[in-house]
Amino acid sequence: MEILVIDDDVELTALVGRFLRKEDFHVTAIADGDAGLAEALAGRYDLVVLDVMLPGLDGFSVLRKLREKSRIPVIMLTARGQDIDRITGLELGADDYLPKPFNPHELVARIKAIFRRLEPRSVQQSSRLEVNGVVLDPASRAVTVDGRKVEFTTIEFDILELLMRAAGRVLSRDAIVESLYDRKASGFDQSVNVHISHIRRKLEFGRLLIKTVRGVGYQFCLDAKDAD
Repeated sequence: MEILVIDDDVELTALVGRFLRKEDFHVTAIADGDAGLAEALAGRYDLVVLDVMLPGLDGFSVLRKLREKSRIPVIMLTARGQDIDRITGLELGADDYLPKPFNPHELVARIKAIFRRLEPRSVQQSSRLEVNGVVLDPASRAVTVDGRKVEFTTIEFDILELLMRAAGRVLSRDAIVESLYDRKASGFDQSVNVHISHIRRKLEFGRLLIKTVRGVGYQFCLDAKDAD
């Protein structure tokens, strides 16, 4: 797998590069936002690790422009304690975030969790889903709503697939985090909430498809009765 690290911290990128290469990843490091964006759009990479603070284009601008043309998975690196940076990154389409300073083992674990979700599916896992006017094809990672194609990022697609496979049942936020990220949810982890908000904006036009069950989790509605 080819990984692009966009960060101007030379010592950090050298350390991260060593850890990732030990795991048989190929790593390219870019220290500038403008150059990093151009490299990310070159189509050679499977995942981008992107710092918020960069010379030239900042990380948010890089992510915004990247998402206009690409659904490549992105892990944002944010300053510890800056919740607004994490939420902004998720709002712009990041798949996950990691606050600095971090343990390189944690970054490796998060990258592996993303790649596991992208591995080839079994025949049963690849079966086409159709629920309440939404059609999801795991093989092509395509979604249509009432015949209209809708584009999703990698993590948004995976969350939607989880909800649709459990349609009619409530999935807890903790269960979604553990299934997608292979880690326990924390009280400060807003990732699932933000991603589901994005999914709703793209799916729902005049009808409720994903219901929030307060204090429990989320339910993909089988029909209009579920939405009551």
